[in-house]
Amino acid sequence: MPNRKKQPSRARNPFDPLDGPVDETLDLHGFSAVDARTHVSAWLRNARRRSPGGLAHIITGKGRGSGGVSVLKPIVKALLGAEPATVVRAWGKDHADGGFLVRFS
Repeated sequence: MPNRKKQPSRARNPFDPLDGPVDETLDLHGFSAVDARTHVSAWLRNARRRSPGGLAHIITGKGRGSGGVSVLKPIVKALLGAEPATVVRAWGKDHADGGFLVRFS
């Protein structure tokens, strides 16, 4: 097995609330719209209790499994927009556009 050099960790940008290591991940692949709607809000509150101030990644997928139209992404976006600031401090699309990054309060 070849020796691999450990990549230096990149410093977190203090001005970007969505930068840094991910503490919690929720993968919604295989969830129906109804299941996702009920699961995401409860998961956000529980994950925030486990990792206050932490960063979460909610994976919705790009919609390839539903004919190229993302079903889960608009649902999760609406739920994140409705969450109180006591739970979600900041949120936005992830870098691959297959989900969202969420910074807890």
